[in-house]
Amino acid sequence: MDFLEWLSGLPPASVLRQSAIVYMLVNAAHILAIGLLVGAILPLDLRLAGFFSHVPVSVLAPFLSQVSATGLVLAAITGLCLFSVRPLEYIVNPALLTKLGLIAFGTLNAFLQHRGPAWREALQDGPIRLKVRLLAIVSLATWITAVIAGRWIGFL
Repeated sequence: MDFLEWLSGLPPASVLRQSAIVYMLVNAAHILAIGLLVGAILPLDLRLAGFFSHVPVSVLAPFLSQVSATGLVLAAITGLCLFSVRPLEYIVNPALLTKLGLIAFGTLNAFLQHRGPAWREALQDGPIRLKVRLLAIVSLATWITAVIAGRWIGFL
């Protein structure tokens, strides 16, 4: 718990605790970052799962992958700032732990999706293999559930 106490004592955590406006702005930035992340992942996953087949994967995937990665980084930074306000309370919140586990799983799933010949083939507008489709469906479920878990945090 020493790390959590240290984290809560950092200047950004103090500023967030003392200023409702700064807290609100960081919270809004967190929501916008999640919007970038999920807003990019969902259409890409839907395309990979077989919807919108008239849209070329070669056009969609590189851009949306970069947008979602940017959203993930920004959400992690703003999320850590929000966490630092009350880390000793949040670390025992089952909804937060669920959300963090889902984020880790979703990130690993994306890493696995982007490795291997089936992904490279899809990027060249080749056939979308079953592995790519299944990982896209898992991604859809994971990120939607992570958003739900994130909303759940405030209710526990």
